[in-house]
Amino acid sequence: MTAFQRLILRANDSRSRAANAITLRSLITLFEGCLLVALGVRLLQAGGLLVSGTAGMSLLGSDLTGLSFGSLFFLINLPFYGLAWKQLGLNFTLRTLGCVSLLSVLTDLLAVSLPLGDVNLPVVAIAAGLLIGLGVTLLFRENASLGGLNILALDLERRFAIHAGRTTFAFDLLLIALAALVYPWPQVICSALAFATLSFVLGRYHRRTPQGSDASTTAQDDGRQVQAAH
Repeated sequence: MTAFQRLILRANDSRSRAANAITLRSLITLFEGCLLVALGVRLLQAGGLLVSGTAGMSLLGSDLTGLSFGSLFFLINLPFYGLAWKQLGLNFTLRTLGCVSLLSVLTDLLAVSLPLGDVNLPVVAIAAGLLIGLGVTLLFRENASLGGLNILALDLERRFAIHAGRTTFAFDLLLIALAALVYPWPQVICSALAFATLSFVLGRYHRRTPQGSDASTTAQDDGRQVQAAH
């Protein structure tokens, strides 16, 4: 190996460490993303609506079991961390674990501290979809997610160039079918509106990583690639 090649390797290694470093800006952005999602979830709770992914599964489970959204959301996400570590790297996994834990706490706090009365279901659906979509986009940009289906969606995006918004929309259809068995039709229709709004926001603001990127390379340099994609 020549001296020039060694210099290039050291430079690449430094860039990888910089991309994975947690900065104050990263922490603030992650907190902002989690807070936006928590506010969206609170609106959904007030309207008895669902949203996509593990958040929707947790809302449905909370209505059926009486357990808090935060507790169920944290538990449902546990099986997905192995996939995150294997396919997307330790840095992504730790950031996602932190965001899932923070959102679990924030949603339960807002459920107590932010009481809401009667709400307009279509307005709540659109507002919640916007808030959650923007929040998730911020997390994606900082090499994190809210676990569960977000992890699977990003993994499929990096490996097969399938846009994360399309993957989540496919899971949304399945969740809507389950909701139709439990909720009245007005809530099902407005939940579908929240799903569509969320999918639109992700499709508009989250651009997929370059096609054909190697999964291991992406996992090592996730922060730089995700931020550069935006």
